[in-house]
Amino acid sequence: MSDLSVTLVQSDLHWHQPAANLAMFEEKIWTIEKETDVIVLPEMFTTGFTMEASELAEPMGTGTFRWMQQQAEQTRAAITGSYIIKDQGKYFNRLLWVTPDGGYTIYDKRHLFRMAEEHQTYQEGTTRPVFEWKGWKILPQICYDLRFPVWSRNKVLKGKPEFDLMIYVANWPAVRITAWDVLLRARAMENSGYCVGLNRTGNDGKGINYNGHSAVIDPKGELLYFADSKEQIGEVTLSMEMLKNYRQKFPVHLDADDFTIQL
Repeated sequence: MSDLSVTLVQSDLHWHQPAANLAMFEEKIWTIEKETDVIVLPEMFTTGFTMEASELAEPMGTGTFRWMQQQAEQTRAAITGSYIIKDQGKYFNRLLWVTPDGGYTIYDKRHLFRMAEEHQTYQEGTTRPVFEWKGWKILPQICYDLRFPVWSRNKVLKGKPEFDLMIYVANWPAVRITAWDVLLRARAMENSGYCVGLNRTGNDGKGINYNGHSAVIDPKGELLYFADSKEQIGEVTLSMEMLKNYRQKFPVHLDADDFTIQL
């Protein structure tokens, strides 16, 4: 039963400047002193949360994708975060999970934030993948997905929970940060798994303020890591032994309601 080291890069973002953001994140990544298994970046980490998809979208396999492959190879860690992708004529808020061997898996944001008319610009995701890495099963989620517990509900497959860890990447505004704090903890406890939430800081080009509050929470709802509103890098080691022991002693998943998600 191996532990999993997760590094959270909480940062401000340069508005609509992909090159500047990639350079900034590369510099931050190279300040990480300890070996890590996973590096987490924010939602739309190359641009900030924007509806200017036609101006800023990238095709798959180009600049940011190759940058993520390079960072994963050099750090020997999986790296994840979302950015704007144009695929078959449609725009996606797409999370990539890139591994050191160059392999990758994608998750397209399912719940699009209609209050910013995200649903008018981007195509919603239609799959709910679970990534596997170093013996861990990981559910990727993006920002507004956090408000929809059915989408992240840990199914029981052959008597065992479907995943061990949820990762939420976000641009979650300070004005609604209480919901972020509460729901991250709720998702961890109701799913008997670890929960990682990585949010940005600073102000975007529309004057919206973001105050971080990135966090790592264990299945009991206890905070293992919490960031304030400053830019910072957090490193947390998750224990698989603790998770298995908790699930064995408190197997609430065995009483969970069976259900099917309609896509």
